[in-house]
Amino acid sequence: MEGKAAAPAAGTVLNALATHRGSAFAIDEYTTATVELTTESEGVTGEVAGAPDADTRLIERCVEYVIDAHGGPQHVGVPSVAGGHVRTESDVPMASGLKSSSAAANATVMATLDALDATDRMSREDMARLGVMAARDVGVTATGAFDDASASMLGGVTVTDNDDDTVLARETVDWDVLVWTPPERSFSADADVDRCRLVAPVARLVEDLALDSDYQRAMTVNGLAFCAALGFDSDPVLDALPHVEGVSLSGTGPSFTAVGDREALEAVRDAWDERPGRTLLTTTQTEGTQTA
Repeated sequence: MEGKAAAPAAGTVLNALATHRGSAFAIDEYTTATVELTTESEGVTGEVAGAPDADTRLIERCVEYVIDAHGGPQHVGVPSVAGGHVRTESDVPMASGLKSSSAAANATVMATLDALDATDRMSREDMARLGVMAARDVGVTATGAFDDASASMLGGVTVTDNDDDTVLARETVDWDVLVWTPPERSFSADADVDRCRLVAPVARLVEDLALDSDYQRAMTVNGLAFCAALGFDSDPVLDALPHVEGVSLSGTGPSFTAVGDREALEAVRDAWDERPGRTLLTTTQTEGTQTA
């Protein structure tokens, strides 16, 4: 039994570390998961293409949760699954602030359901919730990251309450997106949550802007606040502001994203290309996670 799915990366409108309310938007870069299930050997193993030492607990746990819920003998017509193997491949650098963990979890959950021919048994929001549950279980997220997971699973831009994993708003957006990813890495679970809580009044303002669909201004306010809270240089935001209204630190960094029309973003790219690392000009993604 084999299944495959691809989940988009995402950028940040509102970081959820301050208030547990967050907002993110899907972008046209992907993590793909291939899941092979077996009725014979027990246990789940995982691998990340090109990263033999990567932590695979999240993707393994996602497979285990789906098997527990949908792969047992209680389901008529479904073989009793004993274990399996999951392999992920990604265009998204790990620990870069572009929601690689959420994308990997979403792709793995849907690929496992695909292997069971059971994608119709869960709503897409519940698929995202299952991945979030696995992320919390293995400790790779400080907030549960339902904002990131929902944007990647549903596509478009979402605003969420990460305390009860609910979607407060979702909207389709058609933006060009510029991403700058420096060489260093930043793990979400290591973020200074107490320091981020100091910007809660600003985060509540960003939430209001996002719920009013003023996403680009929301991004910029978020970016300036969380650069200060997380100790990142805000110069990439200042580089972009003469050209676009929406630019932010993505997640807990180190990547930055800017949105606007392509000509304006090309001007921002000229500035960001002077910095070490990788720039990418892409678009938003509206379909969310899909079987492949």
